[in-house]
Formats: sequence, C-alpha cells, structure tokens
Amino acid sequence: MIDQTRLPREEVYVTCRTYEEVADAIRRMVIRGAPAIGVAAAMGMALGMAAGDGTEFRARLERVSSVLAGTRPTAVNLFWAIARMKKLALGLEGRPIAEIRAGLIEEARRIREEDISINRAIGAHGAPLVPGGKHVLTHCNAGALATAGYGTALGVIRAAVEAGKQIAVYADETRPFLQGARLTAWELQQDGIATTLITDNMAGHFLRSGGIGCVVVGADRIAKNGDVANKIGTYTVAVLARENGVPFYVAAPISTLDLTLEHGGLIPIEERAADEVTHVFGVAVAPEGIDAANPAFDVTPNRYVTAIITEKGVAYPPFEESLGRLGASATTPPDELAGS
Repeated sequence: MIDQTRLPREEVYVTCRTYEEVADAIRRMVIRGAPAIGVAAAMGMALGMAAGDGTEFRARLERVSSVLAGTRPTAVNLFWAIARMKKLALGLEGRPIAEIRAGLIEEARRIREEDISINRAIGAHGAPLVPGGKHVLTHCNAGALATAGYGTALGVIRAAVEAGKQIAVYADETRPFLQGARLTAWELQQDGIATTLITDNMAGHFLRSGGIGCVVVGADRIAKNGDVANKIGTYTVAVLARENGVPFYVAAPISTLDLTLEHGGLIPIEERAADEVTHVFGVAVAPEGIDAANPAFDVTPNRYVTAIITEKGVAYPPFEESLGRLGASATTPPDELAGS
C-alpha cells in the first residue's frame, strides 16, 4: 500500500506481511478511506489465517477479526469486509488448511476487484449530476487513494471529466490531517484535472460566489435515515451548500450503509490524538500544554443531503425508502463483530 502519511513529499510503498502490520497501518492512517481500509482488512484476514497451522481455528479467527476490528471505529466498510471474510472462513472450517488459505486469499482479491468496479459504477451514476462549466467542491479525500482504485467522490469527478464536461475542482485542505491538501490535490494533479486548493474556512466564500455547481464528498458510514458520517468539516460544508443553493452529493458504495442504525446520532465518532491538532508535521503550532479536541468525523443530517450516489443508482429523500429500493441489506453491527 502507498504510505499516505508521506504524500505528497514522498511516494513510498509499505508491504504488510502479517495481520498485525495491516492493523497498525490502518490505525496509523498509512492506509485510510472507508473502502480502502475495508479491502486492507480483508487482506489482513487472509494473512492472519494463512499464518496458522489449522489448529485452534476458531480461536485464531476470532483473534484476527478482533485485532482488525479494533483499529478504527467509524468506517463501517472495515466491519463489513471482516464479517464477509469471517463468514467464508467459517464455511471452509474443517477443510485442508491449504484450501482455506487459498479461499481467503481469493476472496480478499475479489473484494479489491469488486471495489474498483463499484467505484466506476458510482462515477457513471454521478457524472450526469455534475454541471459543466463550473467548479466542484470536495472535502477530504475520497479518491483512488481512499479505495481500491478510481474513487467514490473523485470517481464522480473523473467520470464527469471522461464524459467531456469542462469542470474544475476546489479541494478543501481538510484540517487537521490535511487529506485534501496532501492527497486529493496530489491525485487530481496526477490526472491533469484542474484543481485549486483552499483552506477549510474559505468554503463559504466560494460557495457564495456562484462558481460552484455542486459539492461531492465520500462517506465513512451512512445511517438508515440517510445521515452521513464523513471527515470532520463535512457538516459545515453541507450547511453552507444549503444556504447558498448548491447541491450536496454523497458518493459511497452500498457497503458504507449501516442499516442497523436508525440515525446518525448512533454512529461512533473516532477521537484521535490531540497532537494532530497542535502540531503540523511535528512542528508545534499551538501553545505547549493547551487542550485540543480532535474528532475525526462529524455527522451531516439527511436534510442537508441532496442525494446519495451508489453503485446501484442514486438515492433521493426520503432515504429510508430510496436506499431500501436500491437493495441495500443491513450490515453486521460493529459492536457485535468486535465482541464475537
């Protein structure tokens, strides 16, 4: 996996040979983005079970699942992928260990390939919603780096460009981890898509200008009613978009839906280390000893969401009905998985 903590200064790849190394990479955000950590967790499950000799099969399966599930609490794709791999492993229990290993490796690779196809389908459904001749505003990074390839929000942008639409992008820097500045700007620059980096507190200014045709963001978890958990600052952008009459779209795969949660208030919000706020690249930008809060995500209420773009189509309010019509099924509750 490309080490996202070192972009854009260095393009360095990390090879994980154990499930513990995969868990550490997810925890430290070497790899990040809901679909990407789901794929990584699937591969971690395959690595973890491949290292065993077949004895104490269930105990090892529970241990590997628990370690990977304990890395980050908000992105539901992580738990979805672990549950899928766990189900397959249990179905193979009792067979020769070589067969179990091969089956899990094949499934992890299948999840990766499916994710790329899903992202392209999201792009195809979302591209018609992007107005030509205007800017698209995005927040955080929901591109190829955050997925197995192509991207969700950036997949919509890429598909619109591929369709011949003349668009440009405003990328929020996305404090405190700077995913927009470090990752989204880098990705779009690699693709030759015109991109202007702005600080997070400039979003209102540009949304008011009339030059932004829509906002497109990704998601880490979407509740049954369409409330959306995404990178901190997304809620602010959604409110500003509504105030200025700009459509606010969420691009995410069906696996990001958590239909076990009635509303976004039930989504667990990860709290990260304070030094991500008080320091930038190891350099202190705040007084020593100052208290700092660092929630990694916020929840955007469904009333601010114009539509949710999935690989199966576009869902419009009321979301409980439209998401259900897209054939979404309830995911495994993370608490149940972690405690199983």
